[in-house]
Amino acid sequence: MIERFSVRIPADEMQRYYAGTARVVVVRAESGRRLQFSAEHLRRFVSTSGVAGWFEIEYDETGKFQRIECLKRLDQSV
Repeated sequence: MIERFSVRIPADEMQRYYAGTARVVVVRAESGRRLQFSAEHLRRFVSTSGVAGWFEIEYDETGKFQRIECLKRLDQSV
């Protein structure tokens, strides 16, 4: 299953993920589904202003995470 979603997480909030006080990201996909995944999957997309972009995530048929890609980075200031 492949889903697309947008997310904006400011740098100060991303610190909670790095500190371990928050571990799971919950987003609403374009399809309307609620997606939940480990924050560690977003680490490679973090900039000094946080994470902001359109993403594509893929799960296998059992619901296990396979991959995540940033399709487009968004301006954090919006």
